Amino acid sequence: MVNGTVKWFNSRKGYGFINSEEGADIFVHYTALSGRDDEYKTLNENDKVEFEITEGQKGPQASNVVVTEKAPPNPYNRGGRGDFRF
Repeated sequence: MVNGTVKWFNSRKGYGFINSEEGADIFVHYTALSGRDDEYKTLNENDKVEFEITEGQKGPQASNVVVTEKAPPNPYNRGGRGDFRF
C-alpha cells in the first residue's frame, strides 16, 4: 500500500488525482474508493489516503483507496477542480 494526499477530486465527474509520497500524481476514479456500495463516494482536497497503484488505460491509477485522515471540507470548493473564491 502507498500513502498519499488528495490533490483534487471533482465529485460531479467522479475523478481526481492523489499526490503519492514519492511525489507522483496518481489518477483516482470514484469506483476505486472503499466503502459501502450504497454510500456516496467522494474525496476532499488534502484527505490523507492509503491505496494501491495499478496500471490503467492511460497510466498509473489508484485502487482500493481508503481515507486514513479526513481533511476539513473547503467551503469554497464547489466540486470542481481547484477553489472557487468570491
